[in-house]
Amino acid sequence: MSFWEYLDDRHRQLLADAWQHAAVVFQCMVAATLIGVVIGVVTYRSAWAAGLATASASTVLTVPSLAMIGLLIPVVGLGVPPTVIALTLYGLLPIVRNSVVGLRGVDPSLVDAANGIGMSRLTRLARVELPLAWPPILTGIRVSTQMLMGIAAIAAYASGPGLGNEIFRGIASLGSKNALNQVLSGTLGIIVLALLFDAAYVVVGRLTIPRGIRV
Repeated sequence: MSFWEYLDDRHRQLLADAWQHAAVVFQCMVAATLIGVVIGVVTYRSAWAAGLATASASTVLTVPSLAMIGLLIPVVGLGVPPTVIALTLYGLLPIVRNSVVGLRGVDPSLVDAANGIGMSRLTRLARVELPLAWPPILTGIRVSTQMLMGIAAIAAYASGPGLGNEIFRGIASLGSKNALNQVLSGTLGIIVLALLFDAAYVVVGRLTIPRGIRV
């Protein structure tokens, strides 16, 4: 069976796996973004706290993804829970780091002006600092998403959702007539999803970043 014949024969299953893969990455990115931005907001004023937060998030990336999921299985079981926890943790570093960099890069004169017109710290953060820090934060989100697209494939080890199941099935049946087709279809599917997500972030950037800031 050729690769194109395999795609035609298994397209329903592949689309279902692709949808699950995209959904779990999107949900984990939402969680990682919320947690990462909050950590950045809490720590960016202190060099020591920001360094500790960045170092802690960096440490997570030193743990191999297969080992991370393996360690989580006895605690939370198989399936979605270890996948979501692992992906959320792996997605933190670029977002935390870029949140700190973005917030520190806000022009102090703009912060002083916001203070001068009586803005509270929360109002200033929401209306001045975070909007100006949004471009580097969005870049961090894009980097995290590309990482998680690949890491999510390992979730199949813990019976997690996504295209990794196709890849693992192919590896487990090496030598069979469709083994290469399975690995190739799973891999190409992940690449296509990564490109689609990145294109979506470009659109989000154009809609949410003022032209002057983009320039």
